[in-house]
Amino acid sequence: MKFELTTYLTDALADAPAEAQAYAYTGGRAPTAGLPTVVFIHGAQHDHSVWAMQSRYFAHHGFNVLAVDLPGHARSTQAALSEIGAMGDWLIALLDAAGVERAMLVGHSMGSLIALDTAARFPQRVSALALVATAYPMQVSEALLNAALQREPDAIDMVNVWSHSTIAAKPSFPGPGFWMHGSNQRLMERIAHINPAQVLHTDFAACNAYSRGLEAAAQIRCPTLFVLGRRDQMTPLRAALSLSTAIAANGVTVETIVIDAGHAIMSERPDETLDALFIFAKEQAVAS
Repeated sequence: MKFELTTYLTDALADAPAEAQAYAYTGGRAPTAGLPTVVFIHGAQHDHSVWAMQSRYFAHHGFNVLAVDLPGHARSTQAALSEIGAMGDWLIALLDAAGVERAMLVGHSMGSLIALDTAARFPQRVSALALVATAYPMQVSEALLNAALQREPDAIDMVNVWSHSTIAAKPSFPGPGFWMHGSNQRLMERIAHINPAQVLHTDFAACNAYSRGLEAAAQIRCPTLFVLGRRDQMTPLRAALSLSTAIAANGVTVETIVIDAGHAIMSERPDETLDALFIFAKEQAVAS
């Protein structure tokens, strides 16, 4: 598998064959040799932009950053992949193309399953793991799966409502014109417009079918951080317990931070999310 990587401000993908185009945002600065790398992995029907604040901060404070668009999502072409394991294989191929030997993986929702599975199968490539708004099993109701397949606008509406803990903006969105629900809905609609091949259903079906979460957790050998939303309706707090217990049984460091937010933790509480991830990443960078 061959990739061409680009940053947010370039059009380097123009000459790459359509089936080989992969996009990764580098946080507004070129990678620097010798710095640790952090890979940010988005969730269902999202793209790299959900990590805009966190990835840019990391890139300007001592880390190389790859905030990816998964295949079929926004700027990465190819069809959306239908299995979590295949997404992990794609991620490793992307690291190979970028010349990254080891990286900390940060995944949100579906992205957390990708990060977990990748760290389990490729332990030599993963230095640390951060699972944001995770759960296992990550079950998707039959009603939502059917809506994603047959009535995608309705499914997007449902997800958008369930992903946020409140209709009111948080303190990190202090001025007029900031609308969390509207921004998230428009992002999901945009990805549906760019790729009309029912990406949301493909993503949800992949999460619903993933069956090796506890097996993967038992294979984790790197420090792991859980960042969970106290009011998360999509991946409730209790649904991460089996993973954290299984990983802790391996004798590795496991930390859990609970933030007063819903499933859209990065937009509802961006500052707290950044603090949790950055402090953990710095600790691991110093330890290594």
